[in-house]
Order: sequence, then C-alpha cells, then structure tokens
Amino acid sequence: MCGRYGRRADKQRIAEWMETHDDNVFDESFFAPSFNIAPQSVQPIVRMGRDTAERELTIMRWGLVPYWAKDSKVGFSTINARAEAIATSPAFREAWKSSRCLVPAEWFFEWKKIDNKIKQPHAISLEDGSLFAFGGLWDRWKDRETGQELETYTIITTDPNELMEQIHDRMPVIVAPKDYERWLAPADPARLPVDLLKPYPAEEMKAWKVGKAVGNTRNDDPSLIEPVEDEEPGPQLALFG
Repeated sequence: MCGRYGRRADKQRIAEWMETHDDNVFDESFFAPSFNIAPQSVQPIVRMGRDTAERELTIMRWGLVPYWAKDSKVGFSTINARAEAIATSPAFREAWKSSRCLVPAEWFFEWKKIDNKIKQPHAISLEDGSLFAFGGLWDRWKDRETGQELETYTIITTDPNELMEQIHDRMPVIVAPKDYERWLAPADPARLPVDLLKPYPAEEMKAWKVGKAVGNTRNDDPSLIEPVEDEEPGPQLALFG
C-alpha cells in the first residue's frame, strides 16, 4: 500500500515541474517540504481547473471522502484505492471517471516484514531522486449540517514491480510526465487511462533501509530518509502497510 510519503519540493518547484496554473490563495505552509506525510494531513495535489482547461495546483486532505458519504470519517479507510477495484468501488468509481489528480512526491515509505514482530522501514524513490507524481483520485464532499465543503484525495495502488516485491505486495501507481496530460484530462468512459494503472519500471527506481523513527508521524526532518545499515528497528508495526 502507500501510507506515508515525502517531498522536498516547495510550491514553486511543484508548479514548475507540473506546469500548473497558480492563482490560489492558500497559506504557503500547506506547500512546505515534508519528510513524513501522513494520512489526514492537507497536501498539494494537481488537477484540471474547474473552469479552465489548465492544470491547477491546490490543496486537499489525504483520505478520500465520497460525495455521497454521511460523514467524513470514511476518509480514514480510503487513503489508497486498489487499481483493480476503482471502476467498480462505490467510493472511487465516479472519481475515476472524471476526477483524477496527480500527487507530487519524491519518495514513499514501506515496511518489509522481517518476522511476526519486526518490520524494517524502507524509502523508495526514482533512481535519480527527482520529483514524481502518484496517480490519484479526488472528490468534493459537503457537510449536510454546516454546508462546508471538503476536498480530499486518495493514492491508487497496483501490483509491485521487481524492486517493490522484495519489500511489499503493493506499490503506488506512478504516472510518467509524458502521461500527465492524458491522466488529468476528462475522457470518454470508453477511453479511460486504464493502461497507466501499472507498476513503474523497477530499473528506474531505488530503495534503501531507513531508521525506525519514520514510524512516528510526529517526526518530520531530513534524517528520516538517511540510509541505515542492517539496523534492527525493534518491535514495530507499520501504521499503514
């Protein structure tokens, strides 16, 4: 699955990389670099603008709340969407048709099971360490009592490539830059980008062991992605795995 990720890129870097139109008025702190992004936090994503045909950089909360949900608590269990089920799942099928997004990242974390008590955290990135984008879905939910709107997103996962299968049985969908336009663009239901729901090439990625501090969501600093040798992290369960 994908329950934790990070990025150094700030608002300007994301906007340049994703070639977005930027006229939002959000607090700049929402775009600050983060080394340990966790579910339910508010993060930058890229989508097609509501009234334009341009890419828009905006912020949303991680954990998709479908427009029809009775309350927002469902977002705790929808941080990921399995690629095999998005076309049929009530939580994701409408968003898959018309509300796809890109989630900027530079690495993600996953925990490899060593035994029944120990999981070794790993960081995974592109081979060159550059910024990339997860394939995601977003939705807009309205609180029936207050009328307040909430926009949320989920990260799509798929089967692991040869690198990831040594660590976990799932990996996030990573969309190549050449496919950004097609991923975001509204599409005929018969021409949805199903072919992009696949593992990213293993030879273009790398993985390394990191320390157990990443397991605590309160930790957020560059030391979290520093490689470690054969550290024994001690009894620990991944919060999202």
